[in-house]
Amino acid sequence: HLLRIIDKAIDWSFIYDLVRDTYSDGMGRPSIDPVTLIKIPLIQYLYGIKSMRQTIKEIEVNMAYRWFLGLELYDPVPHFSTFGKNYTRRFKDTDLFEQIFQHILEECYRFKLVDPTEIFVDATHVKARANNKKMQRRIAQQEALFYADMLRKDINADRESHGKKPLKDKDDHNKPGSGGNDKFENYTDDIPLDGKTIKCSTTDPESGWFRKGEHKHVFAYGIETACDKNGWIIDFTVNPGNEHDSRTFKGLYDKLTHVGMKYCIVDAGYKTPAIAKMLIDDGVTPVFPYKRPMTKDGFFRKHEYVYDEYNDAYICPGNHFLHYSTTNRDGYREYKSCGKICEGCQYLSQCTASKDHVKLVTRHVWEDYMETCEDIRQTIG
Repeated sequence: HLLRIIDKAIDWSFIYDLVRDTYSDGMGRPSIDPVTLIKIPLIQYLYGIKSMRQTIKEIEVNMAYRWFLGLELYDPVPHFSTFGKNYTRRFKDTDLFEQIFQHILEECYRFKLVDPTEIFVDATHVKARANNKKMQRRIAQQEALFYADMLRKDINADRESHGKKPLKDKDDHNKPGSGGNDKFENYTDDIPLDGKTIKCSTTDPESGWFRKGEHKHVFAYGIETACDKNGWIIDFTVNPGNEHDSRTFKGLYDKLTHVGMKYCIVDAGYKTPAIAKMLIDDGVTPVFPYKRPMTKDGFFRKHEYVYDEYNDAYICPGNHFLHYSTTNRDGYREYKSCGKICEGCQYLSQCTASKDHVKLVTRHVWEDYMETCEDIRQTIG
């Protein structure tokens, strides 16, 4: 039985030392064994039981659960509110559960069960216990991106190298210009820049409004975890459900800098120039998946426009140059075609639908890092 394996592997006596300061000797009524108290939610999470009330009902009739908690067949099971009361009075605003997590993880390290050289990162959303109708709107506080200062410096350096003036210090978000069917979702964070207000739960203000599937919206949390190839969770972070994975990655990555990571394997949500640069500069090999281009059907995809590094220009399928125009605030160099030449081109309908017939292709100032990641993806093994 799984609980027998867990109980054999872990010496639970370390919990007594962690909770010693929250109990008084010889005062008040006899308390429930702290180890039993911690094992109850462990059963709930291991077996996916939805509520503490239902967990207690299961413990009453399940011999394996009783054995795991140290209860005999006729011993009374603690009331379902017992854990909640103890959590509120003893454990709230403490890092007890993180200490338990770290202690067990250290034991796994000691027995060489963990291989931290390859780290897999992903996030999953967990619904908050908050009524979707109990909400209020508040002004959205746009947090600075973790790479904002570094990007601004590189943008100004790139503009100066092209004979452009540095960007002025003003708090506006210059979106990439309109260029027919170019799609910028490939490399930009999936966070709306023009949102002035956001929905905030009055029940659980720390949660975030999350779109689940096609139609359902709920208040939720994003649980971001880092695992090794054997499935051990190395570390985790908890974030509001409306924050994109590419924004919350830095918080988790900062916890992993000391574990000896050599490869970082992530899904397409993390495939951004900023994350690629951060990993490569730190000597970590990023392993990103293939991401299908977001171009509309019937139009040329971005890879069909060849970048000429010597001339710093793009060459379109019609063998014409798209020359550098500017570097915008999002860190993208804009390359534009000549509208008069494009007007008579045989590929115009497959290239752009813009009124002035000007095709726009963008290239991030950190695009070289993305190309390095693409080379890594093509490596066998």
